[in-house]
Order: sequence, then C-alpha cells, then structure tokens
Amino acid sequence: MIGKKEKYSIAIVGATGAVGRKMISTLEERNFPVARLTALASTKSAGKIILFRGQKIEVKELKENSFDGIDIALFSAGNSISKQYAPISVASGCVAIDNSSAWRMEEDVPLIVPEVNPNALGQDFRIIANPNCSTIQMVVALKPIHDQYCIRRVVVSTYQSVSGSGQKAIDELEQQTKDVLKGKSVQGDVYPHQIA
Repeated sequence: MIGKKEKYSIAIVGATGAVGRKMISTLEERNFPVARLTALASTKSAGKIILFRGQKIEVKELKENSFDGIDIALFSAGNSISKQYAPISVASGCVAIDNSSAWRMEEDVPLIVPEVNPNALGQDFRIIANPNCSTIQMVVALKPIHDQYCIRRVVVSTYQSVSGSGQKAIDELEQQTKDVLKGKSVQGDVYPHQIA
C-alpha cells in the first residue's frame, strides 16, 4: 500500500471509455489530491485530448512503461487489459484499483467497497478489486441493516445496463431503439439478441 501523501500521481487505464471518463470527472468533482493525471488507452485512442481541472491532457497509448512514477492506477479497460497490466503497474510501485471482473475471485486480492469493508484493505495489498456495480449499491444499502440484525441470505435479481459493455453496446442500443420506433427490423452485433 502506498503511504499517505499530499498529492498522488494517478493513471486512468481506459481513460476514453465511459467509466474512465467518469473516473476522471469524479476525481475532479471530489477535489482528489492529484499531482499528475496520466490518461492511458488503446492505440486507437492515443493522441485524443481530455480535460482535467481546465487542463488539456493528451491520452497516451498503454504500454509496459506507462506506470513509471505513478502512485495509483485505476483500471477500467476490460479483463484482459487488467490481467496483463495490473501486475506490471504493481511491479512499477503502483497500487492498482481494478473495476473489471478480472481480479474479483482471486483469493489474495481484496474485494473492497469502502463504505462497507474498508478494514479488509490491508497494508500488503497492491491490487484491489471492486464488485459489480449492482452489488456495490446493494451492499451499501444492506450494511446498516446487517450491522443491526445480521442478514444471513439475500436473493437478488438485477438488470444490467448496456453501458457496462462499452460504447459499442451503447451505440447498438441507440440504433436499435431508433429502428424499433421506425418499425424497421433490428440488427445486432454486440449482443446475440435484441436489446431495444
């Protein structure tokens, strides 16, 4: 775990995706103490410009040496990227916080919801996972009830947002919605079935 600092060097892996953009805006909105923000993405997105606190930041291509001088790397670029690059970031001295499902079932990786189990975060952990978004919302709501009454079992059904599958899924939903409203046949590439 990194020590407490006045400001941190942060890398966002998947900075141009929907969740990556939200991570950046949340850092800004919450006035997180960022010394330097590094935006990382695919070759296709490299060179794009994002704004952070009124400053233009050029998106860099994710590479093995991208984590030099970084304290915290926030990952939201999918399982394969997280599996490949989170250990590399850790070897460079980072704490890797992963938003994908890549590390969620690993015994030696803590699954953290700060409002629920911050004490599960030990000093030796370098990769930290978070649960699925539906799970996070549920356990935050259930925590005070559990503390009072000791919940033993929860049965849940969820409906997942297409945005969790990325921009192509969002675009597919938009196009299918337009087609449905116009009475046209619906085509799909991202999902094997109609989503609109």
